[in-house]
Amino acid sequence: MDLDTARQELEEFIPHVKNISDSSIKKMAGRDLMRFKEFKKQGIAVKFGRFTQKENKQIRKNVEEFLSLTGIDSAEKLLFTSRYPEDKDTIHRLKTEHHFCEKISEGIPRPWRLIYYRARKMFDPNNYKGRYTTEEKEKLKKYQALHGNDWKKISELMSRSNLSVAMKFSEIKSAINYGPWTKEETQKLMNAVKEVMRRKLKTENPSSLSSLEQSNTDPWIDREKLYQQLPWTEIETKVGSRYWRQCKQKWNSVLTSKLTKGQQLYRGTNGLQAKINLIKRLYETKAEDASEVNWDDLSKAIGDVPRTYVQAKFYRLKVSSVPLWKRKTFSEIIDYLYEKKLPELEEKL
Repeated sequence: MDLDTARQELEEFIPHVKNISDSSIKKMAGRDLMRFKEFKKQGIAVKFGRFTQKENKQIRKNVEEFLSLTGIDSAEKLLFTSRYPEDKDTIHRLKTEHHFCEKISEGIPRPWRLIYYRARKMFDPNNYKGRYTTEEKEKLKKYQALHGNDWKKISELMSRSNLSVAMKFSEIKSAINYGPWTKEETQKLMNAVKEVMRRKLKTENPSSLSSLEQSNTDPWIDREKLYQQLPWTEIETKVGSRYWRQCKQKWNSVLTSKLTKGQQLYRGTNGLQAKINLIKRLYETKAEDASEVNWDDLSKAIGDVPRTYVQAKFYRLKVSSVPLWKRKTFSEIIDYLYEKKLPELEEKL
């Protein structure tokens, strides 16, 4: 099938197909098109967004059956073959011979790529590791000295995710103060944020630079709220005594206080209503992963607060309310909050 025909036929099932690269279209034509047509005959539409518990169970079933069929002894070897260089050739051969693509996606009306990514997330043991040991921290410092910020390489050596090793190194690379923020530290943080804001505005909108000249004015606060993606590692360096996540959390606290004029959004009746709104809105998004949530829109369910404030409140809610939350998928956490916690909060309200 030629590329134009494949794109045209896929458009029936994937509305945004025009935005997909040619190489991806070729892969989808081979892996997905016949499946999509078969689902259409059964009256089943192709799905996107959050995976259901039923689909998660089907993925587990498909993976387990493929392991049984091929004799590959673990899901990690099957889905993260590069971690096992000595078995790589054998595993690739078995996957080809036994039609891995077709088997892993059986019974699930979604693009193969999304099913594969979902399976990798579900079966990656590195997603569920706990705190770093003292020995791991020392190894991390040694590997960073050898390989710089090649987090992919370091993550393989540490058997941790790329993001995990990068964030942990940021925390341990210098002496850090874990106590209450001093006035001097807070001022350093404010100055650092203001400096990066000024640089952003100078690059993107020079005419707005004057709004930064008076740091206590509402226009500056509004401008801060618009720019959520700040270079936190740079800000960490400027502050000196705190790691980047502390800086981000403190800034979130400062900004929220200014925007809400000190109101306690998560106290009393207001707090209950905010949690109820947050759970309902998260459930309505049908998002499969936290990265799919539009946190800026969601913040409107809580009040005039930054997205990071809402993300922090969601984190506390799941930690305090969802048993064994680290072993659950994002959608399973949302379902639990909606089915178990929401009625309890509504009754309390």
